[in-house]
Amino acid sequence: MWKDYSRSYIKNNRASGVTIMAAALAASMFLSLLCSIAYNFWAYDVEKITLEEGGWQGRIVCGTSGPDALSVISQFANVEKAAVNEELSKEEGTVVDVYFKKAGSIYRDMPLIAAQLGLNKDSVSYNSLLLSRYFIHDPEDASPPMLLTMYAAILFIVAVSLILIIRGSFELSMNARIHQFGILSSIGATPGQIRTCLLQEAAVLSIVPMLSGSFLGILISYGVIKAINFYATDVSGRHEAVFRYHPFLFAVTVFVSFLTVIFSAWIPAGKLSRMTPLEAIRNTDGFLLKKRKHSRILSYIFGIKGELAGNALKARKKALRISSLSLLLSFLGFSIMICFTTLSNISTRYTYFERYQDAWDIMITLKDTEISDFNLTDELQDISGIQEAAVYQKAEAVTFLSENLQSDELLSLGGLEQVAGTPQKDGQFQVSAAIVVLDDTSFLNFCSQIGAVPKLDGAIVFNQIWDSINSNFRYPKYVPFVKEDNRTTTLYNNGKTVEIPVLSYAREVPLLREEYDDYALVHFVPLTLWNQRMGEVCEAESDSYIRILSDKAENLADLDGLEQEIVRLVSERYEIESENRIQERLSNESLIQGMVMILGGFCVLLAMIGIANVFSNTLGFLRQRKREFAQYMSIGLTPREMRKIFCIEAFVIAGKPLLITLPLTVLFVQFSVTASYLDPMVFWSEAPVLPVLLFAAAIVLFVALAYYIGGKRLLQCDLNETLRNDTLV
Repeated sequence: MWKDYSRSYIKNNRASGVTIMAAALAASMFLSLLCSIAYNFWAYDVEKITLEEGGWQGRIVCGTSGPDALSVISQFANVEKAAVNEELSKEEGTVVDVYFKKAGSIYRDMPLIAAQLGLNKDSVSYNSLLLSRYFIHDPEDASPPMLLTMYAAILFIVAVSLILIIRGSFELSMNARIHQFGILSSIGATPGQIRTCLLQEAAVLSIVPMLSGSFLGILISYGVIKAINFYATDVSGRHEAVFRYHPFLFAVTVFVSFLTVIFSAWIPAGKLSRMTPLEAIRNTDGFLLKKRKHSRILSYIFGIKGELAGNALKARKKALRISSLSLLLSFLGFSIMICFTTLSNISTRYTYFERYQDAWDIMITLKDTEISDFNLTDELQDISGIQEAAVYQKAEAVTFLSENLQSDELLSLGGLEQVAGTPQKDGQFQVSAAIVVLDDTSFLNFCSQIGAVPKLDGAIVFNQIWDSINSNFRYPKYVPFVKEDNRTTTLYNNGKTVEIPVLSYAREVPLLREEYDDYALVHFVPLTLWNQRMGEVCEAESDSYIRILSDKAENLADLDGLEQEIVRLVSERYEIESENRIQERLSNESLIQGMVMILGGFCVLLAMIGIANVFSNTLGFLRQRKREFAQYMSIGLTPREMRKIFCIEAFVIAGKPLLITLPLTVLFVQFSVTASYLDPMVFWSEAPVLPVLLFAAAIVLFVALAYYIGGKRLLQCDLNETLRNDTLV
C-alpha cells in the first residue's frame, strides 16, 4: 500500500519531487567538490613535502656503526625499509632513513630503536610535516601541524550545513501534506509507517541526483585543478599539480551524501509523524504569525501591500533562513575577497614591482654556491644585451654601538631604545649588521656612484634607519643611523671578531632587488675584502645571486631570449633558478586572477544554494500560498496587486543581503586600507565596483525569476478552488 501511495504521490507532484532532487543534486555536488579538492590539495602537499624533504618517516644518526645499525633497524617488525642517506652521512657519520609499515606508532618505535643501538633521543628525528598529513602527531608537541585536521573539520561543518539546506526542501514538501497524513493517521496509519513512507520517498527521489551530483563534483574539481595549473604555470619553484581521485573517496562521498539526505528527511518526518490526527487535519497549511508584528518600513514605503508582504516573510522566516544566510555569505565573501585581492595587488605593485622595476631585469639564484666559487662574471659581460651584471652574496653578523656613536638625529628621537625597541646592555646596543658581498667590479661601480674613492680594502656602510615614530612602513622617513666620523667598524659572529675599514657612509644602495631590515646597519663589502678578512668570521648564506640589467628589456620576448642565453651559460656549471621581471609580474597577475576565479566560483556555488532555496520556497509553498492569496482575493485584492506583493517579497529577500553586505565591505576596506597605511583614494580609484555590482545583479535577477515563475503559476490557478477541502493525492 505505502509503495503504491508513494509512487502515486511522486508521479502526481512532480514539482515537489524536482525541488527535492535539485536540493540533493546541489548538496552532493558541493560535498563531492569539496572532498575532491581537499584530497587533491592533500596529495599535492604530500608530494611537495616528499620532493623537498624525502619520503622518509624517521631518521637516526648512527655515527660510525653503519652496517651493523642498518641490520638492527631492519629487524624491527614494524620497519618496512631502512636505507643509508649517503648525502647526510658525509657530514654526520652514518645516517639511516627509516620507513615504517604502520607509521602511527613511529613516536613509540623510534626511541626503542635508538635504545637498542645504544643511542640517545637526540640522535632521532622525524619527518613531522609529512607525518602530520596522515594525522600522526608528536604526543610531546604542544602545537602540532593541524592542516589536515582543519580540512576534516571544514568538511564536517559543510556536511552539517548541507543537512540544514536539504532539510528545508524536505520540510516544504512534507508540510504541504500535513492534512493528508492527518487523514491517513485517522484511519489507522501509525507514526512509524508515516515516517517510513516519507523516508522511502526521500531515498527514491535522491539516489540518482546524489550519484549525478557526486560525478559532477568530480568533474568540477578536475576543472579547478586544471585552472590552478593554468594560472600558476609560470610560478617559480612550483611543480605541476596532477588530478588524483580514489574510489574510496567516491564511496565516502556517496555514503556521506546518503546520510545527509536521510538525516535531512528524518528531521521533518519525525516532526510530522508526532502530530496527532486532529492537529494534522485542522492544519490550514497557511503561514501564520504567532505574534502579529507590523512591518513599519515596508508599510511606510508600499502601504498595505508592504504590510502583507512583510507578514508573509515573517511567517516564513524559518524556512527562508538558509537562503538568506547563503545569499548573505556568498555576497559578503565575494565582495571581501575581490576587495582584498585588489588591495593586495595594489600593495604588491607599489612595494615590489614599481619599487624595484629599475633595479633588475633578470635574477639568477646560484644554489649552494659561494660568490668566491663563481667564475663566469667576464663571460656574462660578453653576452649581447646585458647592460650590467652584479654578483653578490648575503651574510649576517652583529655590531655593538654605544650611545655616543648614534647620530644626533637618532638621539633626538630617543635613540635605538625608542625607535627600534633595542634594549641597552652594559652601555651598548646590539645591532644587526647585514652584509652584502659584491663582486669587485660591482663594488667599484658603487663607489663611483656615491662619490667614494674606489678601493677594495674597506666597506661602505648604509647609514640610514627608519624613523618609526614620525612615519609608517608605507611612506617611511629615514634619519642617519650613526655618526660618520668613525673610520672602522667591528663585526661579531659566534665569538669571532673582525675589524674592517669604512671607506664611506652612504644614503643610497646599489641597484639590487633586496629588502634591508629597517633597523640593521647594512655593510657593502667587495669580494676581495671578504676573502681576505671576513669569510671565516661572518656567516654567509648558502646561495649567491646574479642581478642582470638589460639594455633590451622592452618586451617579454626579448627578455625571455636573454634569460635563456644566460641560463644556458650558467647552468652548465651550477644549479640555478632564474626569473625575469616582466614574467614575474605577469605570473603575479595570473595568480591573482586565478585566485579570484576559484574563490569567486565557490562564492557562486554558495549563492546557487541560496537561490535554489529561494526557488524551493517559492515553488514548494505554492499550495499554501494559493490558499493565502485566495483569502486576499476574497477581500478584494486584484491580481496586479498580488504581483506587487511578490515583487516586494523578492526585493526584500534579494536586497537584505546586499544592504547588510555593503556597509560591512566598506568597513573591511577602510580597516584594511588603514592597517596597510595606503592612501584611501588609491584603492577607491581601482575599487572593483563593476564585479560587485554584477554579482549583486545576478542575485537580484535569479530571486526575481523564482518569484516570477511562482507568481505566474499561482495566478494561473483557480484560487477559489483552493479554499475547498484537499484530496489525498
